[in-house]
Amino acid sequence: MSEVHTIGLDLAKSVFQAHGADGSGEVVFRKRLRRKQVLAFFADQPRCLVAMEACGSAHYWGRELARLGHKVKLIPPIYVKPFVKRQKNDAADAEAICEAANRPTMRFVPVKSEERQGIAVLLRTREILIRQRTQTINALRGHLAEFGVIVPKGASNVAKLIERIASPEISLPEVARAALSYLTDSLLRLEDQVRELDREIAGLARANETARRLMTIPGIGPLIAVAMVALAPPPETFRRGRDFAAWLGLTPRQNSTGGKQRLGATTKMGERSLRRLLIIGANSVVMWRSKKGAAPGTWLEGMLARKPAMLVRVAQANKMARIVWAIMSGNQTYQAPVAQA
Repeated sequence: MSEVHTIGLDLAKSVFQAHGADGSGEVVFRKRLRRKQVLAFFADQPRCLVAMEACGSAHYWGRELARLGHKVKLIPPIYVKPFVKRQKNDAADAEAICEAANRPTMRFVPVKSEERQGIAVLLRTREILIRQRTQTINALRGHLAEFGVIVPKGASNVAKLIERIASPEISLPEVARAALSYLTDSLLRLEDQVRELDREIAGLARANETARRLMTIPGIGPLIAVAMVALAPPPETFRRGRDFAAWLGLTPRQNSTGGKQRLGATTKMGERSLRRLLIIGANSVVMWRSKKGAAPGTWLEGMLARKPAMLVRVAQANKMARIVWAIMSGNQTYQAPVAQA
């Protein structure tokens, strides 16, 4: 039997599928593994390339298999799909992963450390709490509106919501007031939890040298800086800042043929949270420049004069992404551009 060169591993909760191939691509084995058998099986295999789809548990298994001496590569699932032959099942997926891993132009996802994954959990938890806070505020506003009590939108009006519910001057049935008090208690608790997470994120930003350099960019604060450190791939993954912006989904979608360039809306591919945060940061830059007046001769001044506001925000986010890549890859701080004469 030929010696295994590449193993494609289709991950799952309980039953995994392994597909082994030699250097020429010939099948060496196809094997189903229970979760508890995976590490023992790979410990007995010769040190080789192990490929997996980049999914929820892939980084954990990547670290564990790397400790056994294997070379681990994670592939975005969208790049594996073209290699699946006809019917989709675990064995076909494992074979497709094995074939995709040996393509010379294939793109891979770096395995994240436990520390980076921990920070990512912190950021995801904050997102969940923010969504829960928004849902609670909207529920309170909607219920009060049923009794003719109108409160303006936004988290900044939370105090008004709580004041109206507690005020004896507002005519509310006692059963409704008691139920709404549960929501206000939940809302106050969510506010405290979000503030605590914000303090922890700010501490992480101060302690991380890369995050401190990123915060020198206009529109990037502790939250975006920490998210970039935790969620973005290493800068050496990309050849240039344009590739990083494309990975974030901030570049136009192409549908070109015959030498004719046809560009559509932004692709919205890549890391959704980073793209959203960058657009929010770009929005703050555009709003501040709109109020103060962009410096004459600058790129932003020209864009604001001739393009729609939302397009300018996305373009500014694209520019910020390229600046982020340059700062992360060059170990430097932001230098404001000089306006053209």
